[in-house]
Amino acid sequence: MNKLRCIMLVDDNANDNFFHERVINRSHTADLVVAKQTGEAALEYLKATMANQKLHPELILLDINMPGMNGWEFLEAYEKLAAAQKSKAIVVMLTTSENPDDQKKTKAMNIATSFKTKPLTTEMLQEIMAIHFKPTT
Repeated sequence: MNKLRCIMLVDDNANDNFFHERVINRSHTADLVVAKQTGEAALEYLKATMANQKLHPELILLDINMPGMNGWEFLEAYEKLAAAQKSKAIVVMLTTSENPDDQKKTKAMNIATSFKTKPLTTEMLQEIMAIHFKPTT
């Protein structure tokens, strides 16, 4: 399995971020895990690291229900970033929502590539990696 340089967690729940970071670290999926508790903080991080590929995320795991800027608002703001700031990150919605409307909205927005229900598991992470980050030979 490929190892990513950076995975970003965007979730207001510090316990979820801690747990998901442990899953990522135990599976040796990324050199760096960056956790941000607000959409605004995540956008600022993306803007600040655009010139540093080691710090710029290749995968963003995004919660929907957050105070302030929610996941949908983050995606709208993310779309407006300059191409260099966005990076070529794969965005996966990782949420407690099992609402079919949220799943439809994810598909309709065409930014997030998939919709997963928390908590992140090793198997779920392996599936995301297998689909979006195929090993290069």
